[in-house]
Amino acid sequence: MRRIPARSSAAALLLAAALTLSACSAGSGGGSSDAGADAAGQDGGTTGVVVALTGEPANLDFTTTAGAAIPQALMANVYEGLVEIDQDGQIQPLLAQSWDISEDRTTYTFTLEPGVMFNNGAAFTADDVKFSLERVKSDWVSSLKAKMDVVDTVTVLSDTEVEVQLSRPSNAWLFDLGTPVGAMFDESGVADLASTAVGTGPFTIESWKRGESIGFAARDDYWGEAPKVQTATLRYFADAVATTNALRSGDVDVVYNMQAPELLPTFEGDDAFTVLEGTSNGEIVLSMNNARAPFNDVRVRQAVLHAVDRQAVLDTAWSGYGTLVGAPVPPTDPYYEDLNNTYPYDPDKARALLAEAGAENLDIAFTVPTRPYATSVSEIVVSQLAEVGINATIESAEFPAVWLDTVFTRHDYDMSVVLAVESRDVLTMFNNPDYYLGYDNSKIKDAAAAADAADEAGYVSGMQDVVRTINDDAAAGVLFLFPNIVVAKAGVTGLPANSVTEALDLGAVGWQ
Repeated sequence: MRRIPARSSAAALLLAAALTLSACSAGSGGGSSDAGADAAGQDGGTTGVVVALTGEPANLDFTTTAGAAIPQALMANVYEGLVEIDQDGQIQPLLAQSWDISEDRTTYTFTLEPGVMFNNGAAFTADDVKFSLERVKSDWVSSLKAKMDVVDTVTVLSDTEVEVQLSRPSNAWLFDLGTPVGAMFDESGVADLASTAVGTGPFTIESWKRGESIGFAARDDYWGEAPKVQTATLRYFADAVATTNALRSGDVDVVYNMQAPELLPTFEGDDAFTVLEGTSNGEIVLSMNNARAPFNDVRVRQAVLHAVDRQAVLDTAWSGYGTLVGAPVPPTDPYYEDLNNTYPYDPDKARALLAEAGAENLDIAFTVPTRPYATSVSEIVVSQLAEVGINATIESAEFPAVWLDTVFTRHDYDMSVVLAVESRDVLTMFNNPDYYLGYDNSKIKDAAAAADAADEAGYVSGMQDVVRTINDDAAAGVLFLFPNIVVAKAGVTGLPANSVTEALDLGAVGWQ
C-alpha cells in the first residue's frame, strides 16, 4: 500500500486556483458592499473584500447547469472536496487528511478530517462521501459526471473512513476529485441546489442579487483556517471596462481575470495598485460543429485552422497577453507537448483544402457569446476567414443562457468561440460524440482508456497520442491560452496569480 500523508501546515496555506470567467463586485475600502458589510480599507482593516468579474452564474447548481461561473463562485468558498489542487497543479489533502492506495491502484481508503460541519449544522462523515460520489453517477446532468464512471463501489468503514473501489486503475480520477465533480454534499441539503448552497467551506452565501452580486459571510465554525475577511462580495458587470472604472473609483477592491487588457498599462507602475500577470488552463476554443456540414469534412476544419493567424488574433484581440498553444492542452497538464506547428498560418493551403473538399465560397453562421474576449476574437477571425473564401456571419448569443441553450445543449450552430476553463478537459470535450463539438471519438476512445489505466509514463505517452489524433482531425482550434490578469488595490493580499481550476478561492484573500 502507498500511504499519502496528511498535509503539512505549510501546504494547508496553498490556494486552490481561481477561474477564468470574469465578474464584478462593488463596495470597497471603507464603503458598504451589497452584502451589507463594510469592506476593508488601507488602514489594515480585515472586514471585507469586493471582487469584480464579468460572467455571472445562471443559478447555483453546477451539477445540472454548465458554465464556469457557478463553480468559480462556490468551489473552495462554500463547497469543498476530499482533495484540492494547488497553484502548481499538485493534489493536496483537504477534507481527506490522508489516503492509502492499493498496489493495483484500484482501491482508495480515505481518512477524513474529524469535526467538520456543513454550514447547515450537519456533521460531515463518510456517509456524505458515499452519497456525494454516488450522486454524481445518478443525479448529475453536467457532462463532468463522466469523470466518475470509473467508480465501482463506495463503502463506509467508519464515520471518518471510506473506501472507494475503482473498476480499473485511473491516473485522472484523484485529480478530478479536486474539481467540482468531487464536491461534497449533505443529503439533506440538495433539494434546491439552484438557489441554496450547503457545503463545508469557509463561507456561507449571505445574499444573492441575480444579475448583480453574490455576498459571502465567513463561518465562525469553519473546521480549517479561518478566512482573512468577514465578508466577501462578487459583483458582476456585463461590460469589462466598467470593472476597471469601478476599481479606479474605489467601488471594488479587485478586478479578477481582467477582460480589458488594453487598459492594463494604465495600472502598471501605479503604486495604488498591484498587478498580477499569471496563466490559466483556459483555452479560447474556436468550435466547429463536427456533426454537420460543412465541418463534418476534416479538410474544411483543417482549412479553417490554416486560415487563422493565431498570433495576430492574440496581438489584436488581447493586446498580446496570453500564450499560443497548438492543442486543447495547457502546459500545466502532464501530457502537454508543443503542437503549435501543426497548422501554421497558410491561406494558400486553406484555399487548396477548401477546393479539394468542394467547399469554396462557404457561407456559415458564427454564433458568438456576449463575452468581451469572444467579441474581440470573432471580428478578427471573420476577416481572416473571408480572405480564403469563408463568409462567416456573426450571430450574437447572450451568455450564458442563450449560448448554453443554442450551442452547448441543442448543438444548433456552425462555428462558435468560447473560453473552456475546466481542468484537464480534453477528454470531456472530445471523448464524447454527444458533446456540443460533435467529434467522432471512435479513434481515441480505446486509446484514452488504456492511457488512463497505464503507469505514469504510459499515461503521458498515451495521452499525447490521443491529443495528436484530435489535432490531426482538426476537431477544434485553440486560438490561445487565456492569461489570468488580476488588478487590485495595493493593500489586498492572498490573491492567486494562476488559475488552474475553476474555483476562485476567497479564503486567503485579505488586507495588509
